[in-house]
Amino acid sequence: MKKSIVLNIVSSFIFIFIFSSQKTTAQKIDTDSLLSVIIKDMKDGKNYEKNIERALIAKKIAPDYLDYYLLLGRNHDLLNNKDSARYYYNYYIKRTTYNEVAFNYLINIELDKKNYLEAEKIIDQAIELHPEDRSFEKKKIVVYQLQKDTKKEYNYLKTLQAKFPKDDEIKQTLFLVESKINSDRVGVNYSYTSFDRTAYGPWHLGSIQYIRERSWGSLIGRVNYVNRLSSGKSVSDGTQFEAESYFFTGKTSYSYLGVAYSQDPVFPKLKLAYSFYQSFKKGWEADLGARYIKPENTEIKTIVLGVGKYIGSYWINFRSYIQNSNNEYNPSFTLTTRYYFETKYDYVSLIAGYGTSPDERITIGQLEQRVNLTSYRIGAGYFKSFNNKYLTGIQTTLNNQEYVPNKKQNEFEISLLFQYKF
Repeated sequence: MKKSIVLNIVSSFIFIFIFSSQKTTAQKIDTDSLLSVIIKDMKDGKNYEKNIERALIAKKIAPDYLDYYLLLGRNHDLLNNKDSARYYYNYYIKRTTYNEVAFNYLINIELDKKNYLEAEKIIDQAIELHPEDRSFEKKKIVVYQLQKDTKKEYNYLKTLQAKFPKDDEIKQTLFLVESKINSDRVGVNYSYTSFDRTAYGPWHLGSIQYIRERSWGSLIGRVNYVNRLSSGKSVSDGTQFEAESYFFTGKTSYSYLGVAYSQDPVFPKLKLAYSFYQSFKKGWEADLGARYIKPENTEIKTIVLGVGKYIGSYWINFRSYIQNSNNEYNPSFTLTTRYYFETKYDYVSLIAGYGTSPDERITIGQLEQRVNLTSYRIGAGYFKSFNNKYLTGIQTTLNNQEYVPNKKQNEFEISLLFQYKF
């Protein structure tokens, strides 16, 4: 009898244990499965109210299952229930360290509502908790961009550049922002070109220019004067009037437009230029453009293709020119490498190229003769700003130029630049 009672008691405990274990296992399986159902529904459908009902049921079964709080926040967010979304995002953020996604959702709510001060406060909290995640620091740049506070954006980018000197995207964004800060500049350029051909040259090119930079872009006015000598005497000279503009067409794109006119044969009568520049992530940039040159006796039409990349403090750019003159196609290529210091005005540069392009001011007056001839060039330059007021530069170029078929000359050019910024 006693043995029977003991067996019944033991059997009861075993039954209760097995039942409880099965219930617990089923519960876990159910909540995991339900989580998958909600996530799939959010991708494939828009039944956000149903998802909230499911998540609330699962939250009651497993109140410590924090993923459901994130899903509740997101579905409320998608239904535009912003207060509820904030509550669940904050609940999730406070109880887990893997909260980068919740931070991003919460920041986006404040940005959508134009609560920029609150968004910045949340970003600072995210940066403090996740100092290794640069996306939050870049999110702070977006706050300043939406407020159109170029000065704050510039100062913050300078801080990030010092913190992450090898970040290509930060360097690229900084240079774009620098171009939006209001400034005016006046300047002069002078180029001297000598030749190793007897009784030929030198050439002189002088320019005066005014540059006006505003948040929308820049406007440049320039007057160029050329005097070409031979055997110590001036053989041709003339003046060219030039206007250029760089203007922003989006957050990561801008355009270049240029026009030049001259009545003197030493310059082409008309030059028209356009290029579109698009910046991409990780420091990449591409450009597509066209040039139209009208010398005295022909027309030269050019397609321009370029690609550039910021690599830490380096900027590398390759540009090709496909030129059409008298139904003949002639290519020209230029590879430019710059190493930047503190600002976009402080750098050293190296240049290598093949052929003659329509963007070279010193030789544009001879483009009609040179476009079908071979040339190779290399160059180096150094540019420096002082007291954020004075910009200086020196550039040297050696060009091995075919001046008639099968005959070549070496041209050595030195250019000086000085600008005053105010």
